[in-house]
Amino acid sequence: MEKEGKTLTQRIRSGQIRREDVTRRLAELAFGKANDCVRLALEDEPELSRLDLSLLSEVKRNEKGTVEIKLIDRLKALEQLAQAAGDNQDGAQEFLRALQESGESQ
Repeated sequence: MEKEGKTLTQRIRSGQIRREDVTRRLAELAFGKANDCVRLALEDEPELSRLDLSLLSEVKRNEKGTVEIKLIDRLKALEQLAQAAGDNQDGAQEFLRALQESGESQ
């Protein structure tokens, strides 16, 4: 993941990731449907390449067949969306900095 973090950092610094991109992606995460995540949990052999699992944070399946899925924190995504969508440029820069740091730490 370190390589991905560096790539993200390079994309942010070079301007390849713009404020509009961040805002659009946050909106998708905050308001997206979890249908495909549920399909992943319920279907025996889902076609993974056709599923939108961007809201998925974690999947656990035990030996008894119980499935637990965790989705992203939508409230956090909404907070970041409000901050990024505001007129305050510092908020968007702060978000991009946090995004960069999280990519480097993984």
